[in-house]
Amino acid sequence: MKKSSGSVEYRIIDTDEVSGLDRYQLLTSLVVPRPIGWVSTYAIDGVLNLAPFSFFSAVAASPMLISVSIGNRMGNPKDSLRNILDQKAFCVNIVTEVQIAQMNETSADFSPDQDEFERTDLPVGIADKVNAPYVANCPAVFECELFKEVDLGDAGGLVLGEVKAVRLNSDIGFKEGSCLVDTTELRPVARLGGPEYTLLGDILVIPRPTIK
Repeated sequence: MKKSSGSVEYRIIDTDEVSGLDRYQLLTSLVVPRPIGWVSTYAIDGVLNLAPFSFFSAVAASPMLISVSIGNRMGNPKDSLRNILDQKAFCVNIVTEVQIAQMNETSADFSPDQDEFERTDLPVGIADKVNAPYVANCPAVFECELFKEVDLGDAGGLVLGEVKAVRLNSDIGFKEGSCLVDTTELRPVARLGGPEYTLLGDILVIPRPTIK
């Protein structure tokens, strides 16, 4: 359905009347760019798991909380969600330019007995504060304890993780006089719609306004 507002014409899409795939494509091509949470976990039998999720965001600073929305596969929880609920712990690795190809490989539908670290030849590190592995050559990692899980029904689960430690490569600097990580040194990758990703582009510096 098309409607006009003044000289502008709009297409109105009723989300109850389109397929789940259409809703997914609309959402992921409009909510952009999205940071990628590369989630690493242990299965209950010790198998390592690694998978990227772009429904990932910061939630709060005190306590430091992050969120990852993890969907179901064929009506069952994905390996990452099941492992987080079992172990109450996980790591979120921040994907950077040098890891984009291996990150993409780990998005494949591997069976639960497959170790994505081994399949993609990624080095394994063991978290200091939580019971989870991490990508050892990833320059920034959140070590998280499960804070809360919100059941999303058929959509899967929303996981809130309390960050117990932040692991940073010593080559990544801070902005002077702060704990602001230098994004130009981190070189993060973000997700767009479909198979599209974006790299760090122009950075605008806009000071917050002050009320006089």
